[in-house]
Amino acid sequence: MNRRKFILLSSIAAVAGVAGCQRKGLVGTDPNVDYYTCTMHPSVRSQDRHGKCPICSMDLVPVLKKGAVAAATPKAGSGPVLNEFSVPAERQQQIGVTYATVERKPLKHVVRSVGLVAPDRRRRQEFVARVEGYVQKLYVTSPGEPVEEGQPLLTIYSPELSTAERELVNLLETRDRISAGEGKTGADRSIDAARRRLEQWNITPKQIAELEKTRKPSEFLTLNSPFKGVVEDVPVEQGRKVMIGDHLVNVADLSVVWVWAEFYEDELSMLEKGQKVTVTAKAYPGQTFEGVLGLINPFLAEMKRTVKVRVDIPNADRKLRPGMYVNIELAMDMGEGLTIPVSAAMPTGSQTLVFVDKGEGKLEPRFIQLGRKYGEIYEVLKGVKEGERLVASANFLIDAESKVQGAVKSFEEPVPAEVKP
Repeated sequence: MNRRKFILLSSIAAVAGVAGCQRKGLVGTDPNVDYYTCTMHPSVRSQDRHGKCPICSMDLVPVLKKGAVAAATPKAGSGPVLNEFSVPAERQQQIGVTYATVERKPLKHVVRSVGLVAPDRRRRQEFVARVEGYVQKLYVTSPGEPVEEGQPLLTIYSPELSTAERELVNLLETRDRISAGEGKTGADRSIDAARRRLEQWNITPKQIAELEKTRKPSEFLTLNSPFKGVVEDVPVEQGRKVMIGDHLVNVADLSVVWVWAEFYEDELSMLEKGQKVTVTAKAYPGQTFEGVLGLINPFLAEMKRTVKVRVDIPNADRKLRPGMYVNIELAMDMGEGLTIPVSAAMPTGSQTLVFVDKGEGKLEPRFIQLGRKYGEIYEVLKGVKEGERLVASANFLIDAESKVQGAVKSFEEPVPAEVKP
């Protein structure tokens, strides 16, 4: 009888002991949890899920076993396991955590290059001697001098010129003596030929018309500027003899200039003739110049793998000068999309991880799919919603915290050695 009472009392005590342990959390815990630790003091390890850190008295958090899948957020396949975890506000302040919001923004892709300013060749006149003679007078003497349209540049003395003009005058007088008929038609053809010959000698139609009116041949040829611009070069001296083909003077109209730049082969699809271009120069900080893409060279530089383009820029103030280096930006509208700061995305090999703020110090690691990078932001194709808050700085420290707590656990991670007390 006494033996039976002893066995009965022992069984009741055993059942009561098991129930007490279950209430205290020492048994019956999640089978996926390896141990519990403190986020502030990872050296602390305990099997009590309700335990406190003996150093800072914070609640202990679970660390999953190798390859275990949390019941709260099961993941299929063999990828990393993601679980919500907690980092107290005090700890976040210590490691410098800041947040950013997922926003829908207009996306603009900018392609940049460096260019060199050059004169517009369609607005540049280079005078060469087309008749032998002497430089009788120079009206411009140095590069940079401004000139107006029709302003004299230099005068050449040439006896040959007088002979050619006298020939035109004689033909005009001969035609005047012929009343009608084939003779008058032939004289007109000869006069046209004499005019074209004078035009080849840099004599303008206006000067030829004046000669036909006065009927006074001259030995002097005056070269006038064809437009308003500046003198680019004056290689001759006053009184010097010039031969046919000698370089006399250059004049350039800088009201429109070209900028030559190069873009890489992989940027060709973004270039289009007529596209608007923004140009800046170090000489004018804070000021921009607008132009258009006027030409895309179809030939590629084989060694550099670049293509040359020409940008046409109005330059009414003459601020952009030939030989000046400038910066070029081509901005393209790419529509709208969800965006996050570049600092919020943390690459993890073939995937990208972000930490989503769930409130009250809780963070959720989440894999996302990124689109193109636009300056300091990424377009997000998948994984987050507009308005969600993400960790924007101290991501690697947060990632370290998550691994301590087992929130981001990869199958390639080594198993931490058990520290025995």
